[in-house]
Amino acid sequence: MGSFSRLFFVIFFSTLIGCSHVFPTQKAAIATAHPLATQAGLDILKQGGNAFDAAVAVSAVLAVVEPTGSGLGGGGFWLLHRASDQYQVMIDGREVAPGAADRDMYIGPDGQHDKAASLDGPLAAGIPGLPAALDHISHFYGRLSLQQTLAPAIQHAKSGFTLSDHYRTLATFRLKALQASPAASAIFLNNDLVPNTDHILVQTDLAYTLTQLAQHGRDGFYQGDIAQHLLKGVSESGGIWTQADLDHYQVIERDVIKSQYQGYQISSAALPSSGGIVLTQILNQLTYLPLAESDEPQQRHLIVEAMRRAYFDRSQYLGDSDFVSIPPHLISPDYAQTLASEIDIDLASDNAALIDSSSKGEDTTHFAIIDQYGNRVAATLSINYPFGSGFVAPGTGVLLNDEMDDFSSQIGSANGYGLVGNEANAIAPFKRPLSSMTPTFIENDDRLMVIGTPGGSRIITMVLLGLLDFIEGDDAETIVSAPRYHHQYLPNVIQLESIGFSDKEQQALVDYGHDIKVLSRQYGNMQVIIFDKETGQLDAASDPRGEGSAIVSPLPRLMP
Repeated sequence: MGSFSRLFFVIFFSTLIGCSHVFPTQKAAIATAHPLATQAGLDILKQGGNAFDAAVAVSAVLAVVEPTGSGLGGGGFWLLHRASDQYQVMIDGREVAPGAADRDMYIGPDGQHDKAASLDGPLAAGIPGLPAALDHISHFYGRLSLQQTLAPAIQHAKSGFTLSDHYRTLATFRLKALQASPAASAIFLNNDLVPNTDHILVQTDLAYTLTQLAQHGRDGFYQGDIAQHLLKGVSESGGIWTQADLDHYQVIERDVIKSQYQGYQISSAALPSSGGIVLTQILNQLTYLPLAESDEPQQRHLIVEAMRRAYFDRSQYLGDSDFVSIPPHLISPDYAQTLASEIDIDLASDNAALIDSSSKGEDTTHFAIIDQYGNRVAATLSINYPFGSGFVAPGTGVLLNDEMDDFSSQIGSANGYGLVGNEANAIAPFKRPLSSMTPTFIENDDRLMVIGTPGGSRIITMVLLGLLDFIEGDDAETIVSAPRYHHQYLPNVIQLESIGFSDKEQQALVDYGHDIKVLSRQYGNMQVIIFDKETGQLDAASDPRGEGSAIVSPLPRLMP
């Protein structure tokens, strides 16, 4: 090939894959919360699929092998970056409240929030969005058919998989809810008890439901046989779903929340996820705080104070932006400068001053993908609490979510994660509950990170700490392994992981005036991919707290 021909090929191929840097190595990377899901994504890429096809496959396999965190009965957010034109979008597959829902539906006879009603059983379930989202992503962004991308999930549902200690721990935590649903007990328990780790979990009904989705797209779930089974099971057990609710559900494409911090561009989730706004507000405050001149204890103090203020605004103002107006100043630099100016660099704030001036975390799942063309996906999926509502509609194998608990069922009352909400997040028909899921891209001209994690209310702060470590130059394994801390305004304590903080480090936070709570165990299950744009090297890691896997694999690029 002559020099002109070689130059033409490089220019053409660079345009084809849409990257400002040509990948010098033909590699892809996947990090998910389960090895079977990671392998399924890689297999789809090898079959000629792109990152979006792989995302469909991974989402579906996680729905089978990680029923503690996600499933067809739940929803999620998929942050997509298409390399050919640098297009970014958030696919909103969040659940919605049924049409018969009302703001007081979980208020008991005593006038108080009935937490059990919003957590257990089909009354706690919003209309699922994950099946519609998989169909949408496949149709508008993928290369392969749903029959191809859902095939791994169908096979795992039919053949079964071996349970883990993690599964048993969460099944024990949600045992009563699972026992209350005969269909759920028959699938996820063994003789109504938590199964042993050598138990093979086979989900024949779920395989059938996935097959209907593969053959008929969204109509295979929201209409026909599956829909009838869902509605019958929900209605007979006290739920309020109707066929009109299923017909009404729509996937929404939303603009990504974008911000800048220390020369990096951050792209994150938009409402109804609070992740992008809260993350942006924290980073904006840190811009005006003396982190670089502070030692580590003072850095933690300042970061906590920024967390406190952002979570306060979350509780006051954020909700489904299709239903409520969100104050635009929340992510403005000027507002952040005002907040930062109120932070005492040597003393913890009093929560009351904020007012005057204006659980468990192993549910949910996350994965990250970068394909050999430069397309990338960060996705966080959920059914809310571990095993969701604990309810399965007979004949479907679908474990329903309990995302209705993410609404503010009673103003000032905490949900299952201790988050307090306001009018903006009150229940309304067809409204989407506020979320903390934070799939995120961070990049400059030299480096890129794809990151996200489960963890309930702690998701945003985990992504924040991972982002700060990435900017400091840490690799993927270091980022997912680092000890974590969290503050969410209420309760007014710094939550510290069970390991990773010495007595001296804990005392330093106390000396700043903070109350601390050392949790009984670690939390989160972060998945990270880092790409060096200059060398083309990929670095991927799966959180050692979980049972996931990360892989970097050479793959050929195929013509579109």
